[in-house]
Amino acid sequence: MKSKIGLLAAWAFWVCVCAILALSLAPPSMPMPSTGWDKSNHVLAFATLAFLANKAWPGRIWLLPSLLAYGALIEILQSFTPDRYAEWSDLWADGLGLLVGQVFARLMNWAAQRQSGS
Repeated sequence: MKSKIGLLAAWAFWVCVCAILALSLAPPSMPMPSTGWDKSNHVLAFATLAFLANKAWPGRIWLLPSLLAYGALIEILQSFTPDRYAEWSDLWADGLGLLVGQVFARLMNWAAQRQSGS
């Protein structure tokens, strides 16, 4: 059975998956949240996904490859929209975000273990 943190992280993960897909395919004329630079938007979005996935399903080695495939799927879908286009550099930024999120999650786990004395 999942902990309350794990359940909350899983719920937040799926909300983020849907939000990222919707924002990625919406016409760029719509006002959207942004860091001001497209690549940092990708890094932030996928770091968030990696962090939440790590909290929801710790130790699952399939998480990061699956999330990178999700990023590739978004790029493919964008190539079929009239206002968006696919970029390899976006997929690289997604991958960087996944690594950042994974490292952050592991640092948080390590800090929690040190604090609890384990």
